[in-house]
Amino acid sequence: MLHAIIMAGGAGTRFWPASRQAKPKQLLDLVGRGTMIQMTVSRLGDLVAPERVMVVTNQRLVDSIAAQLPDLPRSCLLGEPCKRDTAPCIGWSALRVLKVDPAATMVVMPADHVIGPDSEFQAAISQAEELVEEDPNRLVTFGIKPSYAAESFGYIERGDRLSSDTQATVFHVHKFQEKPKLEVAQKYVESGDFYWNSGIFVWKAQRVIDELAKRQPKMLDHLQSIVDAEGSDNYSEVLDTEFATIEGISVDYAIMEHADEVVVVEAPFQWDDVGSWQSLTRLAVTDDRRNTTSGKHLEIDTENTIVRGSDDHLIVTLGLRDCIVVHTPDATLVANKHHEESVREIVKLLEERGWQEYL
Repeated sequence: MLHAIIMAGGAGTRFWPASRQAKPKQLLDLVGRGTMIQMTVSRLGDLVAPERVMVVTNQRLVDSIAAQLPDLPRSCLLGEPCKRDTAPCIGWSALRVLKVDPAATMVVMPADHVIGPDSEFQAAISQAEELVEEDPNRLVTFGIKPSYAAESFGYIERGDRLSSDTQATVFHVHKFQEKPKLEVAQKYVESGDFYWNSGIFVWKAQRVIDELAKRQPKMLDHLQSIVDAEGSDNYSEVLDTEFATIEGISVDYAIMEHADEVVVVEAPFQWDDVGSWQSLTRLAVTDDRRNTTSGKHLEIDTENTIVRGSDDHLIVTLGLRDCIVVHTPDATLVANKHHEESVREIVKLLEERGWQEYL
């Protein structure tokens, strides 16, 4: 059966001050169609039953996620005691899935992407599931056809087309590439042989465990100890101790860049990783002055500006160009769009000053 694993442990610091430690990006409604994690679960439709949807997140977010996803059994929410990147997250969930379904196929996805339409996404996941059932050794990922030379995404270089004539958009993966400089990204796009790495995967749970046993045996031992301790009186202690001992590493480094039988499906769906405030201009309605707004806003001679507030607080912008204005009850951000990459630096400065109430 197909099981869905949703990775929801990110901090979303680029969305400060709306995104905070207690309510990061995946718990926010950024595009007006529900929170990011609610949209991720809804996107699955009838493809995966609620009891086969697992969310892996930070321990402090478990209660908040449970409140946003009331249809998911509480046992489907895994709380990591500390951040250790995506490989431990995926390995832990794979071991959990194998306990109830030894032949399980997993679809793994982040909780903070905007994807559509749902029907295209579901069809693509079904296609990937068929590829895995056809060859259980396959590791399937999805590549996004790049629309510009992005420096903020990893890339997948495709190799030969899969031999089956019916898999016209499926290719063997030649190589995974790190986030490139602009001139390199431009060459990638011009070649037509590169995709953005979506971070969405489909594979057999056992295949992932076999790869971790080969390449990350110490990690797997710690994860197995955690799963073995489930239901015991000292489970919390074992979880905290064993998970903290794991050396954090991404699934790309741990598995995908080294494994055989990795294929990439050219994604038929629209995809956006919603990585920063400016991404909202691609996803939300803009006015004739290219402003993207939410909440009560009065604009005067304002252009190409993002304004986010609430219905009970008026924001007036006068003579602004290329700005970001985000108002929350206890903090307000006013920034030039061209300095947006520095928003995450604000969080570091707040930490250095000990202003925990704003984190």
